[in-house]
Amino acid sequence: MIKKLRKAVLPVAGLGTRFLPATKATAKEMLPVVDKPLIQYAVEEARAAGIEQFCLITGRGKTALVEHFDIAIELENTLRERNKQDALELLKSTQSEPGSIVTVRQQVPLGLGHAIWCARAFIGDDPFAILLPDDLVLADKPCLAQLADAYYETGGNVVAVTEVPRDQTNRYGILKTGQDDGRLVEVTGLVEKPAPKDAPSNLSIIGRYILMPKIIQYLSLMERGAGNEVQLTDSMARLIGEQPFHGLRYQGRRFDCGDKIGFLEAQIAFALKRPDLADAVRAFLKTYL
Repeated sequence: MIKKLRKAVLPVAGLGTRFLPATKATAKEMLPVVDKPLIQYAVEEARAAGIEQFCLITGRGKTALVEHFDIAIELENTLRERNKQDALELLKSTQSEPGSIVTVRQQVPLGLGHAIWCARAFIGDDPFAILLPDDLVLADKPCLAQLADAYYETGGNVVAVTEVPRDQTNRYGILKTGQDDGRLVEVTGLVEKPAPKDAPSNLSIIGRYILMPKIIQYLSLMERGAGNEVQLTDSMARLIGEQPFHGLRYQGRRFDCGDKIGFLEAQIAFALKRPDLADAVRAFLKTYL
């Protein structure tokens, strides 16, 4: 029997050094794309996939991430007094059910695998999703909902994948592939940041995963990989052959919001999807081209 997917882990302990000085006192996941912070996009995407419980892997100075999903009594009272109903409705989307969000502190930056291991008590014996808020996906059907469909179809591990230029494989986790129907591809191996000449394909994992809890067993070994960090990719590779493992060519466009150019492109793309903004954005863009 396939267990219901209810849990998501969001690693948000990074320092955001590529966006200094903006991230000196602000978590990079609180940077807005149009008018919503990256963390809210990630949580809303997870909720659309049926996720009910969230674990934020945080670090020092990240309290704003939790406060964003709390009730702001003073702000709401002021908005009511001023009859700002539209603003009150917007705030509702940031609120969470009591007890649905927990945080775990990653005291030392030992890699993504270590961050996920920090959530082991939250994960327990359940399948779980991982969302990296830096990866923002514009799609008609949310990316994680597409992954959830594939999980219920295959009953195993599923990662979102996209094709990358062959000369950039040393930036990503790359798949070695088996059967491929154009949508779902069987994963027969994983290599973290291989040199282009050694890459088994050009299919790269992006920041969306659905994994089985057994991965914690391998993460607990604390084996160091690329960059002398505990790599999630290395532990995922050990699940291959033990459990179903597939990559999903998701429908949508991914923006790397951990990069300045990707972040700026996301601003334009998401604004152009907004009926209240699209015409004005098209108009001002003409003045810069």
